Amino acid sequence: MTTDFLTPFERLLERFGPQHWWPGETPFEVVVGAMLTQNTAWGNVEKAIDRLKAADTLNCRAILTLADAELADLIRPAGYFNVKTKRLKALCQFLVERGVAETPEALAGQDTLPGLRHDLLAVHGIGEETADSILLYALNLPGFVVDAYTHRIFGRLGLLAGTESYAAIKALFEAKLPADVSLYNEYHALIVRLAKDYCRPRPRCAGCPLHPICPTASI
Repeated sequence: MTTDFLTPFERLLERFGPQHWWPGETPFEVVVGAMLTQNTAWGNVEKAIDRLKAADTLNCRAILTLADAELADLIRPAGYFNVKTKRLKALCQFLVERGVAETPEALAGQDTLPGLRHDLLAVHGIGEETADSILLYALNLPGFVVDAYTHRIFGRLGLLAGTESYAAIKALFEAKLPADVSLYNEYHALIVRLAKDYCRPRPRCAGCPLHPICPTASI
């Protein structure tokens, strides 16, 4: 059984290669995607973003100008569209107030990473995973992103007990890994890939790249 956090990464990267994540043509598109992906599959988010692009409304000021019903209709494929309309507008308003409506990546120079994270978490509808996704993928700051797949995979590897909080898991990964944006980016993407291909709720252990180091592998 592995006792470190780099070995799984190395095995996953060797098997799957770079994942080129997060998909998005601009930092703002990444920010919007991070919000819309809450409780839905990425394919649905892509459809919603495509609709925003087609309507020429994939920018802060256009989103804030739209009536709630219009925005909800555009992002309908992402699900929970009425809830996400309010959240997306709150996020856009935050970017306007910080003077980075056109360049959200400029947030990175306004404060420390903990300070920015604190401010993002104060925005309506932004939780820890969304905030960390924005910090890592849009702002290129070294904050590890934790999700349900992380709980599942590393619980099965014996590196998590399964009862840890988001903050505790994030702190553990950041303590065990170098504070490197590209590493955090690739690792999270590879975790998602493994969870979708092999480490499902009913795992497909045969052929899993982590099979040799997983104490709970069924084959």
